[in-house]
Amino acid sequence: MHALPYKGDRMSGLLINNSLVHYETFGRGQPILFIHGWLGSWRYWVPVMDLFSIDHRTYSLDLWGFGDSDKSRERYDVDSYVELIISFMDELGIWRAPLVGHTLGAAISTRLAARYPDRVSKVMAVCLPLNADYINRKLLTAGSNDALARLFWQRQHPYPEVESSLPKMAHNAVALTIQAVARLDLREVLEEIEVPLLTVYGGKDPVVDPSQADELEGNHYSARAIVLPDAQHFPMLDEPARFSRLLRDFMDVETAEQLQELSVKKEWRRRTR
Repeated sequence: MHALPYKGDRMSGLLINNSLVHYETFGRGQPILFIHGWLGSWRYWVPVMDLFSIDHRTYSLDLWGFGDSDKSRERYDVDSYVELIISFMDELGIWRAPLVGHTLGAAISTRLAARYPDRVSKVMAVCLPLNADYINRKLLTAGSNDALARLFWQRQHPYPEVESSLPKMAHNAVALTIQAVARLDLREVLEEIEVPLLTVYGGKDPVVDPSQADELEGNHYSARAIVLPDAQHFPMLDEPARFSRLLRDFMDVETAEQLQELSVKKEWRRRTR
């Protein structure tokens, strides 16, 4: 593995296992790593990355099969992506960092925290499906990237920063990564995670059922579950002020007691306009 000069405007890349991994990084300070989901690329994290770059070094990458990263081989299972993230962190000298993942990225982050506890300080898992029962059943059938993408936009207006990445996805990448997550029962993984874990759901999400937040809150997991009532499948874009404030408060959480005290405050909307 070594750094690879990447041609283009503000684009950076690494060679990991002889395959290109595109990433971007903003700011200085303690690192935070953002991992995208089934639809899109690193790009939809830009508003949050910009905000946190004031006092953090923010990183986001295109997973294999997405964006400007390698698409020559199908490596779309969650465990392969876990190893990709560890190699990415090793290459950039990131020993330990918070992970913020969305759907596929949330599954990767939780698996990584369970398997490599020394490498993760905390996890925000956004729209994390605990198992296949919480994923829109229409998404579990094989389909083209375009056909499955339309299901994401059934109840909300498409975001350009998500849609623009669709032509760059590998063939059937959406279906294959959805199926990879659906094969897991992440409730078993949650039992193994010792660092603070916050799950965040959109109350109007048509893709990942937010009712699983009740299961997370009602069981003995150390995780917290918070629902943003007006958000849909992309809380970081649907409610950017509340999402960013929640993430900011979560960055200060160090203990289980502090995690349980975390909540969405009504005044956030006024103060962050």
